[in-house]
Amino acid sequence: MTGEITLFVNPTTGRGRGARAAQPAASALRAVGFSVRTVLGEDAADALARARAAVDGGTGALIAVGGDGMASLALRAVAGTRTPLGLVAVGTGNDFARALGLPVREPAAAGRMIADALKCGRIRDIDLGRVGDRWFGTVLASGFDSRVNDRAHRMRWPTGRLTYDVAMISELAALRPVPYRIRLDDGEVREVEATLVAVGNGSSYGGGMRICPDADLTDGLFDVTVVGDCGRATLLRVFPRVYRGTHVEHPKVTVVRAARVEIAAEGITGYADGEPLGPLPLSARCVRGGVRVVGP
Repeated sequence: MTGEITLFVNPTTGRGRGARAAQPAASALRAVGFSVRTVLGEDAADALARARAAVDGGTGALIAVGGDGMASLALRAVAGTRTPLGLVAVGTGNDFARALGLPVREPAAAGRMIADALKCGRIRDIDLGRVGDRWFGTVLASGFDSRVNDRAHRMRWPTGRLTYDVAMISELAALRPVPYRIRLDDGEVREVEATLVAVGNGSSYGGGMRICPDADLTDGLFDVTVVGDCGRATLLRVFPRVYRGTHVEHPKVTVVRAARVEIAAEGITGYADGEPLGPLPLSARCVRGGVRVVGP
């Protein structure tokens, strides 16, 4: 590993929290002997181009500082390479950092852990999901959860976590099951009425909702959680259990495992790591050892 580490920073995360979080991370890396280069972008496309240039230039590691969007961009820069990825997670959701066992909203602690891990060589390979040329580390969401995302992205008020709470209440009022067509690996197409279908490389999305609670980042398989044709009353009883992962015990919920998943439904957008992928149908595959990560 080279001695130069790249901090990939979103200065606008959390009203400047990303820029502030980069300072203790840089200090921790320098304290153990690394030199630090900071990469900023004018927009997402420019930031991604700069991160890829750092990876192509042989940086020792790419450390993303920011929220879920920054982590998603960083994955697109390092996936399929031997450059390790670290996360200083200071956004709203931070589910990928949780999956890696990294501190959340504690930039100094995250910086120290990453610096120590790089110094001691604590780097491992984990799986990633891939849809076309897009990579994801946690969950591909479709259905009720992605409709909540759609609505939240259109809203200008309120802001922060309240946006998603208000969007969820609004979507509950319009809740209806959707006819899905699902194909797992080389199996037959299954037609089901479902409230949502979540394809999990990692276990959680939405800031700790453990929609695929037993997903393993190293088994080469997705956990696919299908929530069946719930009405509003049933969903309101089941959905709060997602934070503990006990929703999978409900008879309307099934979980299956597969390395490749094809999902199709009318009028549904797929989201992965909180970022829109586009309308269904989508085909995802689990890429074993798709990225190297720095962690505890």
